[in-house]
Amino acid sequence: MDNSPVVAQADVSLSNSLLVSLTAKSDSQLQQKVGTDFDRAMMQRCLELARRALGRTSPNPLVGAVVVKDGEIVGEGFHPRAGEPHAEVFALKAAGANARGATVYVNLEPCNHYGRTPPCSEALIAAGVAKVVVGMVDPNPLVAGGGIARLRAVGIEVLVGVEEADCRKLNEGFIHRILYKRPLGILKYAMTLDGKIATTNGHSAWVTNQEARSVVHQMRAACDAVIVGGNTVRLDNPRLTSHQQEAHNPLRVVMSRSLNLPEEANLWQTKEAPTLVLTEVGANPIFREQLLKQGVEVVELSPLTPERAMAYLYERGFCSVLWECGGTLAASAIAQGAVQKVLAFIAPKIIGGSNAPTPVGDLGFTTMTEALSLESVQVRVVGADCLIEGYLPLRQ
Repeated sequence: MDNSPVVAQADVSLSNSLLVSLTAKSDSQLQQKVGTDFDRAMMQRCLELARRALGRTSPNPLVGAVVVKDGEIVGEGFHPRAGEPHAEVFALKAAGANARGATVYVNLEPCNHYGRTPPCSEALIAAGVAKVVVGMVDPNPLVAGGGIARLRAVGIEVLVGVEEADCRKLNEGFIHRILYKRPLGILKYAMTLDGKIATTNGHSAWVTNQEARSVVHQMRAACDAVIVGGNTVRLDNPRLTSHQQEAHNPLRVVMSRSLNLPEEANLWQTKEAPTLVLTEVGANPIFREQLLKQGVEVVELSPLTPERAMAYLYERGFCSVLWECGGTLAASAIAQGAVQKVLAFIAPKIIGGSNAPTPVGDLGFTTMTEALSLESVQVRVVGADCLIEGYLPLRQ
């Protein structure tokens, strides 16, 4: 599960088409129940453990592991961050001698290569476990079935696909990063029932209720970065933190070609959370120095586009990026393939205004048949608001 380079053991490589087939199953396939009720309960426990490290493991996935002996949990653990031991290692250590002959549950296939840490497959073999229950195959070509094959080769029983849909959902950012060499882009916006994100004069606090805003804070805690444009900084002066004690705060990213930004802003306060400003080469050098003195990181990209920004964040090891920008930048991000997932909060309010801003700017479409239709849509009520979640069709 570690993305570090291989330095020993056999190289396990799969074609990109095979990697896609391993991870892109149909909804009906993913909904099929695999294993017993107990197996599924233990896999859900793995996911609970994995979530304790939300936002902290990139470029690695979120992984939890549970060791069961005679129907009882005797050890469990999770992967806390890249470079530290994997979930299986913590779980086996907690189980001690009880691991021999036990069943180990893990939401992602155990790795079978040396990266920054030794292979988990060998740790499981050394511990003498009898069976390993796996949530999903690891799409990483350094693993991709190799860990499962290694365990089976020494006589360990392996069951694959227990609660696979939930396992994939938890690590969708990691999967996207592996398959497409970019972080998963998530566009989040809140709008009124008549499709406005602010009033005509730009006032937007608050479109949604407190419950919906709490959900957004949880989303931020699970992401590596959150992106806004210069207009959002000027009009809203956001903090873009998780607002949760001890929870992960994402890297706050501002995209501004000109660096025409306010001298005072919440985002320039970097004690609570780091801030990165992406700008064009040579833009506003005086203000650039002011930002650097306040601890704000400034990186020049040319050209500064959503596509280039996502390529840069991939290089930094990120798996998921939350776009909380205005309509103009959102449209550009969608058009350039920087957004794969949409989270739209709809408040039962009507604000009106023919010039009031909308969540997505001009995409150049002139007919309804050109509209982008979300896939795998889920709808739920959050307080009095509605949250629509779905995925944009993959670009060919």
